[in-house]
Amino acid sequence: MSQTEEYQTNQYLTFTLDREVFALSIDSVREVLELTDITRIPRTPEFMRGVINLRGHAVPVVDLRRKFRMRVAEDTVNTCIIIVEVTFEGERTIMGALADSVREVVELDAGEIEAAPKMGTAVRTEFIKGMGKQNEQFIIILDVDKVFSVEELALIQGGAGEADDLGASRSAA
Repeated sequence: MSQTEEYQTNQYLTFTLDREVFALSIDSVREVLELTDITRIPRTPEFMRGVINLRGHAVPVVDLRRKFRMRVAEDTVNTCIIIVEVTFEGERTIMGALADSVREVVELDAGEIEAAPKMGTAVRTEFIKGMGKQNEQFIIILDVDKVFSVEELALIQGGAGEADDLGASRSAA
């Protein structure tokens, strides 16, 4: 870690899944939406909840609980969709990540972030950028570009394209 990285403060949007606190770099977060109607796309992975209409564009939504093989829970009034940008084949792609609730934006110095543990979390460690700590509670900092594999992003993009096609054929009818 370089000296400038060591003293750099990073902002993270914290959110919950089950009783665990996760975070995404604020740089990758576009906005947070209340839960809205999600259109299911046939023949997509179980963690792919469907697509939403975001200002006229079909945006894929992934259920992070299912993605991380956590216990599935009913949606609540706190359930929300975090709109993020991920890098796919050198291009930025917009997608939604379903979370139980959003907490707050926190600042963590690079020195306050430890390496990902080798085991003991519900999330595969290659998805984890590091572990932060706030008020004696651990925060699992996710690497949004690694949460989804290239193959999964291709499937999601293909599914969103099908949704655009479905929408076009519905409006043409």
